[in-house]
Amino acid sequence: MSEEEPTPGSVRPGGRTARTRAAVLAATFDELGEGGYGELTMEKIAQRSGVHLATVYRRWGSVERIICELMIDKSADIALPDTGSLRADLLGLASGIGVFYAAPRNRRVMEAVVAAAVRQPYAAEMLRDFFRDRRREAAVLVRRAIERGEVPADTDTDAVIAALGAPFYYRLLISRGPIDQDLAETTAAAAYEAARAGVFRHPAADAGER
Repeated sequence: MSEEEPTPGSVRPGGRTARTRAAVLAATFDELGEGGYGELTMEKIAQRSGVHLATVYRRWGSVERIICELMIDKSADIALPDTGSLRADLLGLASGIGVFYAAPRNRRVMEAVVAAAVRQPYAAEMLRDFFRDRRREAAVLVRRAIERGEVPADTDTDAVIAALGAPFYYRLLISRGPIDQDLAETTAAAAYEAARAGVFRHPAADAGER
């Protein structure tokens, strides 16, 4: 194993710190693919990555912190489309989510983070923040649609994205069914039609009418 112990702030991005991170995340991804969260240990990650165990502990402290970081890293692969149409944008996003979770190892990453969230407050907070941040990022699709006049001006952008994503996580974590293109298409269509019909009105708008 290589001993990698850079002083915080002393290493340029792309240097040893970045290589250590990449090696550890890749090793964790591979270990999850082979054995799942229940068999994942810091020792296995260190051995597979070639990074000294002390370095892995010092930087991350626990398996749960590594898998949370891995989830954030991997989820960046899901692109936010900009087609000029909310219907097409929602379908593009849903298709991206579907392709991502159709890969067994990506499913295992999410399953591992959810399992960790049950046991550790850090992982629970991380999971909550992850979904909040992803919804906020994706909400730009709905804001563009509001500007184009496709949906009511008081549409709750966060609620639209939550409605788009929820069926995937129900299928992934509860019903344990397949994540496929059919799910992506029906979910996107439902979210689009509901948004167009004004189902996702912002709570402030309803309060103002009382």
